[in-house]
Amino acid sequence: MLNRFGTALPQSSSKMLALTIVGCTRLKGFAQGRLLIITSLLSMKILCETNTMNEFQKYPIIRLKPKVSAGKILAGFPWVYDNELVLDRRTKKIPAGTIVELQDSERNFLATAVVNSKSKIFARVISKNNKNIVGSELVLKRISAAKLLRESFFKDPYYRLINSEADRMPGTIIDRFGDFFVIQPNSVWSENNLENITEALKQLFNPKGIIKNSNSRARMLEGLDDCSLLLHGFIPKTPIKVPMNGAVYMADLNHGQKTGLFYDQRLNHAFLSGISKNKTVLDVFSHVGGFALAALVGGAVEAIAVDASEAALKLAEQGAEASGFSSAFSVLKDDGFRALTRLKNEGKKFDIVICDPPAFAPSKQALGSGLRAYEKLAKMSVELVEEGGVLVLCSCSHAASLSKFREACIKGVSHGGRRSSIIFTGFAGPDHPVHPMLSENGYLKSLFFSL
Repeated sequence: MLNRFGTALPQSSSKMLALTIVGCTRLKGFAQGRLLIITSLLSMKILCETNTMNEFQKYPIIRLKPKVSAGKILAGFPWVYDNELVLDRRTKKIPAGTIVELQDSERNFLATAVVNSKSKIFARVISKNNKNIVGSELVLKRISAAKLLRESFFKDPYYRLINSEADRMPGTIIDRFGDFFVIQPNSVWSENNLENITEALKQLFNPKGIIKNSNSRARMLEGLDDCSLLLHGFIPKTPIKVPMNGAVYMADLNHGQKTGLFYDQRLNHAFLSGISKNKTVLDVFSHVGGFALAALVGGAVEAIAVDASEAALKLAEQGAEASGFSSAFSVLKDDGFRALTRLKNEGKKFDIVICDPPAFAPSKQALGSGLRAYEKLAKMSVELVEEGGVLVLCSCSHAASLSKFREACIKGVSHGGRRSSIIFTGFAGPDHPVHPMLSENGYLKSLFFSL
């Protein structure tokens, strides 16, 4: 005997149904017997479905609100916000990190997801099918795919290996520094899968060290701690030399900012290098010498790196020495805005000025003030550029779209009394893929103005 799934009933269930029907036919009164048969059949239907469901692991169910369209989820959008879901008491009590089945308001399956009631991003999609999720297998498969992709781009083992949702690893950042890996688990799913991620990296790369870095704003928004730790091997005692675009950058994996080095500006560094021959260069918010060292590779005669962090500038100086540019490289420890004012008062001018500040608009709430800050920065920096020179303005703000950032910069350049044309618009490199439905992945914008 088969149930409605086309699966044979268990022998005990079939016997129970047969006995029930026989017993019913002996009852006095046809109507009463028919009622009991129907009741028994319904009971057996529930029993059969339950028995069949137990053959697979069933996840808790969360549903979209009736007026919330399932279209964007079906199209690939990977997040579900808390205000899009029916959040009854049962749903709110689902522990953070639990895998769930996401349904539309009509109870149709949409995706398998992981939830976090502490975050406005209540659910993150893991898979578009309803098969059981085996964490270790999923993680290994997706990191393997990312490895093959990066190895097709780069000869040297220095790159971003995993870029969160774009690599189908929700909220997970992994940067590779040769034999060392730094993980930023910026979601509950990522935090809960640290062991699986570590084992996958060990299997695929045989690394000397794997480090968890918890220094990110995203972890705070997810309700996660700020505890960084060593997951495997050892932490290098000295900064790692990272070759990129012909220069050597120094990455401090223990005390450095974020994962230790920003790989995202790689292509923009390369473009700048190509226009830097015989130029004087000012690199503001330079961190470990990003654009300044790239300019020297391209033949710049002088490059000054400005940053408020003494530790970052020491790494920049070490990078300049390792690259053979010490004589043409210098540093200025100061806040970026103060440095621009100071250099203007000293009457300094440069052929190329680059400003690559931290995110002025890290959230939608900060967008207005952030755009005003970008406009101010553009006005101040353009005053230090020689006639015929180049101004480079960058933004890593998720909330500021390219069009809004560009508009703010154009206003600032105009208020600085300069005419300009945009000769290049740069983004992050191929090791920072962008999820096609998630604009937040495409955070980096770099505008090159010819003045």
